[in-house]
Amino acid sequence: MTMVRQTKQRAAVLDVLRDARTHPDAAWIHAQVRELLPSVSLGTVYRTLDALVRDGVVLTIERAGQATRYDFRHQGQDHHHAVCRACGAIFDVPATPVPELPAGALPPGFTVTDVRLEFLGVCPACRPESQA
Repeated sequence: MTMVRQTKQRAAVLDVLRDARTHPDAAWIHAQVRELLPSVSLGTVYRTLDALVRDGVVLTIERAGQATRYDFRHQGQDHHHAVCRACGAIFDVPATPVPELPAGALPPGFTVTDVRLEFLGVCPACRPESQA
């Protein structure tokens, strides 16, 4: 389902995501949008985020036990993510070509529509001094 109506709430959510320098969750996005539109509800922000994800404008980054984070897909700036297992920080990693899979690696008839690559580890701020 494509987002047809461009409301001021949707425009504000998009502006906040486009300008974000982190991978924010819905609560942070809501707080930022409320600075522009004080009456916007958290439900409106969630519905807008869902529509943006369906339209492929925004990606979700999901970790068990944590709030879903959102990443605006800047045209021509594809990237992967590095996620710190200790603090949950998410860092952008420049995209490189993904190697081809060996024949038969995917189930027969499976169509790949997107590729996401995540690097999991511990960021420098969380790494013990003895391992620095």
